[in-house]
This record gives sequence, C-alpha cells and structure tokens, in this order.
Amino acid sequence: MMLTETRKIQAEADSDYDLKSEIKAFDDTKAGVQGLVFNHGIPISVLNEMIDGVRRFHEQDTEVKKEFYTRERSRKALFVSNFNLYKSQTATWRDTLACIIAPDPLDPEELPGVCRDIVMDYSKRVITLAFTLFEVLSEALGLNPSRLNDMDCAEGLILLGHYYPKCPEPELTMGTSCHTDTNFMTILLQDQIGGLQVLHENQWIDVPYSPGALIVNIGDLLQLISNGKFKSVNHRVLAKRAGPRISVASFFRIQAPDEGNATRLYGPIKELLSKENPPIYRETSMKDYLSHYRTQVIDQTSSLLHLKL
Repeated sequence: MMLTETRKIQAEADSDYDLKSEIKAFDDTKAGVQGLVFNHGIPISVLNEMIDGVRRFHEQDTEVKKEFYTRERSRKALFVSNFNLYKSQTATWRDTLACIIAPDPLDPEELPGVCRDIVMDYSKRVITLAFTLFEVLSEALGLNPSRLNDMDCAEGLILLGHYYPKCPEPELTMGTSCHTDTNFMTILLQDQIGGLQVLHENQWIDVPYSPGALIVNIGDLLQLISNGKFKSVNHRVLAKRAGPRISVASFFRIQAPDEGNATRLYGPIKELLSKENPPIYRETSMKDYLSHYRTQVIDQTSSLLHLKL
C-alpha cells in the first residue's frame, strides 16, 4: 500500500528527539490545549525563515503576485484576499498565500519561488509535530495512541501564510472575524505584532507573542469526534495600525470530497460512548459538512450547531 505524503514525512522524522515525552509532560499539567506553547523541536531559525518567506511573497511586485491570484480550488498554491469576500457583508484586512501540501504529493515547482524551500521544509516539520500531538490527544481521550492518526486526522494539510498590512482605521474593520476552525487542529506561528484574541468566558483575551512558540487550536471536527471532550475556540485577529502582521496557520483537515472522500462518515468515536455518555452530535459525511460550511459566512457560529442532537 502506498504511503500518503504526510505518512512518508512522519516515518522519516528524527527518532532521536523525544518530542512525545515533552508533550506528555504538558498533558499531565491538565492546563488545557488552546494557547499551547512548548518546546516543539522546530528550530527558531526555521520559524523565522517561514515568517520571512511569507513576507517576501506578499511584498513582491503586484504583477508577480497576480500569477497566483485565483479562487479556483484546483490550484495547489493560490493568492487570495478575503476567502469569504462574496459571502460576507464586510471585508477583512488580510491577504493570504494558501499552499495545499497534503495528502497528495506537492510538486515544489507549483510554489512561489521566493518561499518555496522554506514552505517545503517547515511543512515537513509541522506534519511530524501534528502526528505526535494527535498521539497525545488520543491518549488523553483514553484511546490507543494511534487512534486519531488512524482516522487520518493529520493526513490533509493546507498552509496559510496570512499578511495583515498596517491599517489606517483599525476600528472600522477586522484582520480576521470571530470564528472557530472547521478542521481537526491548527498549529499557528505568529510574529511579534500581535492581534490574535480568543474568547474565554465572554471576554476577549490577547494571545501574546512568545519567541519560538507555536499555538495549537482544537478545531470543530476534533470537537465532533471527541463528543465534546475537546472544545474548539472562538478566535479573531484585530486590525492594527502597526504592521504588517504575519502568521502561518497549518490546518490539519480531511481532504475535500471532490478528491474521493465524499461519503466517509465522521461522528463521535464509538469507544467514547456509553449509556452515561451518549452522543451529542450526529454523524456527517465530509461532503455534507463542507457543503454546509461553504454556505456560511465566517463568524462566531460553530459549524457543529446543525449536528447537535
């Protein structure tokens, strides 16, 4: 059987670095996952170069960037401003370079030359990290460590290089509107400008920049299959007079249904259910789940509300 691209990368990971032990130590603190900052094993030089690569792309001449500007989902690398431009009543203050890394192998020549090498390097490292995180999260649920990876939670990766220019009137717009992520998990790298906030007990809390840190967010799909044991979090990015703000979001997701995954069902994991812990969500196919999401405006409405039992 052929390995997917993410499985190949995970299999090639450096076994000398015991990242799992470090993450397990974090898990034992029972402090929670949102806003996780830890010694993840990716050199700070790689993180800095990833930020610089996104900056180089967005600060190119407009005519060069236009070659990648499209809203066609068939492209592996695309430049876009406001993903929901035609659905939302207001625009956000952000441009994005989106790179579809996995599950299908990506030809590096499809990536912009100014950031090609670092996108490939960083993606391999963040995939390895994701496999380890899903092992730890499986154990936290009382499951076999391989359970979430066996469900292909780390198989699909889209890397989003966000660029938030200086905003002359930040009170009139947002960098990113309030929303939850629809995927399994997001690993976020951000620069020192700040602006990311999470909603906690009806209060917006700043997520501060910490050099060398990565932030981990639980997505709606992981909340679904964990039957609510893990919670996705509402978050937003403020527009700011300072800038540009640059961040890199690694979205671990299921491949789109038009890529051969339309009928696969996802719902609460059976081993987590009992008479005392009945399912709180119904199963859904990826086709229906993504179709529902694509009809919504990006806002604070969870993509799971229509699946509640």
